[in-house]
Amino acid sequence: MNNRPFFACIAAAVTAALCALAPVAASAAPPASEEYRLGSGDKLRIEVYRDAQMSQSVQIRPDGKITLPLLGDLDATGRTPIELRDTITTQLKEYMNNPVVTVIVVEASAAIAYVMGEVNHPGPVTLQGGRLTVLQALAIAGGLKDFANAKNIRILRRSSTGVQPIAFNYKSAIGGSTPVYLQPGDTVVVPD
Repeated sequence: MNNRPFFACIAAAVTAALCALAPVAASAAPPASEEYRLGSGDKLRIEVYRDAQMSQSVQIRPDGKITLPLLGDLDATGRTPIELRDTITTQLKEYMNNPVVTVIVVEASAAIAYVMGEVNHPGPVTLQGGRLTVLQALAIAGGLKDFANAKNIRILRRSSTGVQPIAFNYKSAIGGSTPVYLQPGDTVVVPD
């Protein structure tokens, strides 16, 4: 008994099924991540070409700043290394001709946000790749407790003007509203 036609038919069916799934698999791929954004605790090496005194190893402070000779304090948190390089280059032009600056991230610290209140496991959550939605953070925290006020969740976000509260409605979020992404240092407060 010759089984070749049977196996050829099965192989053709499997190939057709895989080809039909290929566009689905491609569209299900995660979106390309954005450029890395600096956060407090990150260790940087700032190199200024042909100027050993200006070249520095620095760590971003909890207030989001670094300090460099001549320039003083500079905001670093939330910027990409390229944006920080451009800022330093622009400010150094006041003191030298055509400065060539390189910003190297020597050690990146894990970006963390916090979830507290009426959740099953309150505490810090790591922002994977710097991108985590409030909904994902609540899931990591074990979900909402039975008496949580899902419509009045607040995200407390530090800014240069103080703490800014951002309203978050859990029921709208699970209904498909635009996702709200956390930033390093955010605190999600779930009231009862």
